[in-house]
Parts: sequence; C-alpha cells; structure tokens
Amino acid sequence: MNILHISDLHFGSRHWEGNDAILLEKLNSYSADIVINTGDSTTDALESEFEAASNFLNSIKCEHVISIVGNHDKRNMRSQDFFQEYINKVDRIHPKNPEKCTKNKLFIDGITVGVKDRFTDINFIKKISINGESMLVVCLDTNELYKDNGNVDEEVLNSVSYEIDQLSYDQVILLNHHSVLETDSDPLFNSSRVIDFIEKHNIQHVFCGHTHKLAIMKTIDLYHQYFFTQYKIGTLNSHSHPSDTNMFLFYENLGKKEMKINLIRIFLDGDQLIFKEEVVAMANG
Repeated sequence: MNILHISDLHFGSRHWEGNDAILLEKLNSYSADIVINTGDSTTDALESEFEAASNFLNSIKCEHVISIVGNHDKRNMRSQDFFQEYINKVDRIHPKNPEKCTKNKLFIDGITVGVKDRFTDINFIKKISINGESMLVVCLDTNELYKDNGNVDEEVLNSVSYEIDQLSYDQVILLNHHSVLETDSDPLFNSSRVIDFIEKHNIQHVFCGHTHKLAIMKTIDLYHQYFFTQYKIGTLNSHSHPSDTNMFLFYENLGKKEMKINLIRIFLDGDQLIFKEEVVAMANG
C-alpha cells in the first residue's frame, strides 16, 4: 500500500500564503491508496476554518482520505460538530463505561446550548481494502478541549481496543496527533498508556504531527520483543514559526521489504512553490 502523509494545515490566520492549487496538483501527482492527515487542519477551530480545510481535503484525488483532530482543532466547544460536518463523518467510539472516564472536558454539560454532540473525543477506526489486502486505520484523539497538551483517557482506550478485537485485518496502523516517543513543550503526558496499546495490538507503524518537525524513529523493546516505527511529519503551513519544516511524506509499499519513504520539502518563493524530493529512509517490513 502507498500512503501520502500530510499534517498541520492550520487553515485560518496561520495558513500559508502559497498557492493551494499548486500544492494540490503536487499532492495529486502521487499514486496514493490512502491519504492520512494527522491533525490541526484549523488554527482556532472556527467553522469557516473547518469549511476551508474541507474544501482543500476534498480536492485531493484519493478514494480514502482520513483526517484526525489536533489540539488546534479542539479550541471550540462545537469542534466535534464541525469536524463531523466538514472533515470526516465517522462512527465515533464512545466509552463503554463513561463513569470511569477522567479526561478533562470529555463531556460538555447539558446546560450549554448550541452543541449537538456533547462527547468531545473523536476516536474511530477505518477498515480499508486495497488490492485484496485489508488495512485497519486506528485513529486516536490525543487532545483535550482548549488545551495544547496531549491526554488519552484510559477507559476510551479500552473501548477502542475492544472494537479492534472484533475485527480481522492484514495490517494495522495508528494515527494520533501527538508524538508518543518524544516530548516537546506540549507533550502527550500519558504516552506510556498509548505505547502499551501499540504493543497489545502489534502496531508497527505510528503516524503523528503536532510539532511541525520531521522525525522518523524506531523503538525496540528488547525485554518484550516488539518494535514500532513512528513517523512524525512537518507542516503544510508556511509562516507560523520561522523554523517549521514545510513538507509531506509519501510511503511506498508500507511494511514491505521494498518500502521506500519519500520526503518532499516545500519552499515558498513569492507566489511560487518549489518542491525538493529525496528518499530519506529504507525500512524493512
């Protein structure tokens, strides 16, 4: 399977000043079976930003475009409503035992008006078949409403695990916004909880965004004898921070011995975009 990986578009006041049509033409030049977008499609989770992000994502020519939420996408009490309306209408996984949940603002109180869905997490699973091979795409919401730090609720994670156990598949990958292998100024505090989840389901490929920095890392647990690779990508916005890595990744033959990772860097020159491509890693399946 070939996967195109984008992240951190930040539609709104921090979206780039480049030509989106040129970028879309470049994205659509790759033969992707699946396009994954690992969060922060918006800047402040405004409805107009979700709508703009939707227009962009819907212009990507791929049957399977899967987007998850980032911390910037949860800066609005109606974020979950907007995400469902404009980005992905998905079958979200709700906790089987809500009374055991401890994540802050996981539920919006019944007094608040104007909110359709009062459960704020957006966790879901997509099962996709490509050339006779089934891929399970597990999407975790590592974000809290109004916060930049990451947090995963244990009871929600248990409920996602239960749903995975009901399915059969050939490959499984994990999408979450925050990194599970690194810390930064806004880290995922309970990353060990997610790592245990990764081991339980033998997930070997984890995709994330958030920091606007490229990092491809493999971790090996010698005691438990398992490993996984984390692919942390840069951003598709160009001027929120001077040191941002403007880029996207294209993975050919994911999980196979002949797997190839293509890094496409993006440079803004006036109203023109310059693309520089290189093979950044060769990975064994």
